[in-house]
Amino acid sequence: MEILFSIVILIFSIVIHEVSHGIVANYLGDPTSKYAGRLTLNPLKHIDPVGSVLLPLLLIFTTGKGIGWAKPVPINPYNFRDQKYGSLKVALAGPGSNLFLALFFGLLLRFLLSSEFISTGLFSAFYFIVSINILLAVFNLIPIPPLDGSHVLFTFLPASMETTKTFLSQFGFFILIFFLFFFPQFFQILIYLVNKIFILIVGVPGS
Repeated sequence: MEILFSIVILIFSIVIHEVSHGIVANYLGDPTSKYAGRLTLNPLKHIDPVGSVLLPLLLIFTTGKGIGWAKPVPINPYNFRDQKYGSLKVALAGPGSNLFLALFFGLLLRFLLSSEFISTGLFSAFYFIVSINILLAVFNLIPIPPLDGSHVLFTFLPASMETTKTFLSQFGFFILIFFLFFFPQFFQILIYLVNKIFILIVGVPGS
């Protein structure tokens, strides 16, 4: 049941992440995701068989930590009113939504820790929500395609480094898979950052 609960929380955190991309894109003048029916919290509209199910399950069973992604919401950056920073704003909306969730439930947890009203189950639920959303935010800000951090990087990458952008666009997914499965220090660094942010918000050690 604990693993099932973790997967449900992970999926909805990923869904909120993707919907946030679409909402900001729509606000900036691109209704593509809206017309595609992706501005909904219905997980069936967003689930990617590999990124939302297979990979999180595999990682949870092998490492105890779940990371994944949903189907990217369709976006046409040429519709943005802000052509210079539109893609940057949309990219940051996803991790930003996860950090907001982590902050909201983290501050609730911090408050409840000093009261006698928090149960073990409620503590565990909030603890996981905060941890997984910090993890998703940090993970997605890594500047490797297809993660959101790559759009941040590409926004500020000078024209002279166009070959670097092309290389990362072509091979970023394989680089990411290498880090996930063949570079154990990758998770150690992620968890270190998650713990630091968790302690900053909640005041007690994280995962």
